[in-house]
Amino acid sequence: MAAPHIPDPLITTSSDRLSGTPVFAGTRVPNQTLIDYLEAGDTLDEFLKDFPSVSRKHAIAVVNWRAR
Repeated sequence: MAAPHIPDPLITTSSDRLSGTPVFAGTRVPNQTLIDYLEAGDTLDEFLKDFPSVSRKHAIAVVNWRAR
């Protein structure tokens, strides 16, 4: 199965940054971290408090993108 298209500029990847792990654009925060928080029962607000470099808009957009 082909990888889904990653929307720009919500997510970036670079072999120089976290070995190519998809991160929130402009940060070093892997978007999988948000998914892990939510799957563990934490709220979006808890994630945003712990990772203030991620905007609410980007976090919601990534959740919606991953849900497709």
